[in-house]
Amino acid sequence: MPSLRALLSCLLLAALPAVATPIYTYIDAEGNRVFTDQPRKNAKRLDVTPTNNMSSTPRTRDVKIGPAQPVKKPMFHYQLLRILVPEPDSTVRSGEGKVIVTVSSDPALQDGHRYLLLLDGQPVGAPGRSPVFALDNLDRGTHQISVEIYDELGRLLEKTPNQPFHLQRISLNQKRLANPCKAEEYGVRPECPLKDKPEEKRSWVPFL
Repeated sequence: MPSLRALLSCLLLAALPAVATPIYTYIDAEGNRVFTDQPRKNAKRLDVTPTNNMSSTPRTRDVKIGPAQPVKKPMFHYQLLRILVPEPDSTVRSGEGKVIVTVSSDPALQDGHRYLLLLDGQPVGAPGRSPVFALDNLDRGTHQISVEIYDELGRLLEKTPNQPFHLQRISLNQKRLANPCKAEEYGVRPECPLKDKPEEKRSWVPFL
């Protein structure tokens, strides 16, 4: 029966697995994972299991699935972070309002990590690796300082509590009282301006 043979042939053809199109994948210049059916340099061929699904799917040559997400490192833990100078609640005397702050950490500052100094709750400069900070022209009175450590991802790793110190700025008049100006020091010492130099007494003998 010809009709029965034709039907059997159709059934056999339908049972045969479809020919799979080769699929390749690679990372493009922008860091995106790309899938394509076109072979190219540095592309890796993927093993795709054939399917008997006869539904037609539009053929896409290049498909991007977005850049790979970087794996974040676990946060590093410092056992100790403290301010060495000035000591807590200490008094600093400076006519120019200069204060040197030094810090220490245990373990030592790791690669990619940065210190940040805060004065009265405000950051001083940009984060850096130096454990020494120079403050200049501070107002007299009590100030609060603290130090933070950040990693290369900008995450806060460690922070000291606020630590107070007291700044005393000696006035020029107080300096002159403590150390009177000598004649040769006028115009040399800041507290001994030339305008305050007393006139020299001249001794003279009347002409006879």
